[in-house]
Amino acid sequence: MRNIVLIGFMGSGKSTVGRRLARSLGWTLVDSDDYIVEHEGCAITDIFRDKGEAYFRNLETTCLKEILAKYPEKLILACGGGVPIAEENRKLLRKIGTVFYLRAKPGTLENRLKGDTSRPLLAGGDLRNRIDTLLKQRGKIYLDAADIIIDTDDKQLGDVINEITKKGRQPM
Repeated sequence: MRNIVLIGFMGSGKSTVGRRLARSLGWTLVDSDDYIVEHEGCAITDIFRDKGEAYFRNLETTCLKEILAKYPEKLILACGGGVPIAEENRKLLRKIGTVFYLRAKPGTLENRLKGDTSRPLLAGGDLRNRIDTLLKQRGKIYLDAADIIIDTDDKQLGDVINEITKKGRQPM
């Protein structure tokens, strides 16, 4: 089985699934947002505030290149929601491993993200409207980046893990 790359919108379950999957397989988990925080020595909200989104997106690419070099096998990569936006990142993700798009409906995402103040692109205003707007911008990008789509609505964590493990073992 190739490395596993998890993409999807904020709140789709990438970090949670990644942690459980890494424990289950005995593989290394890297969360791209955590990697960036360690790389920069400050929170993502601070990076957005102090240096802007463009700087953050460039950091994502830099960090993906580092991750590709550091972890050639037995890796679970949980990506921040915006990682696949850049075409270069989509190419890097495919080099890293099999790309699974964890897809969730807007209502599910809204329920999961209520009260979460750590996501700069969702701060202020109507949460559902922001989710809908970003999903319209990113939906096709996620589909383009994905090798395999896993719908996470109304599924137990174990069911998502089993589906990824089963589909990840199939030849591409």
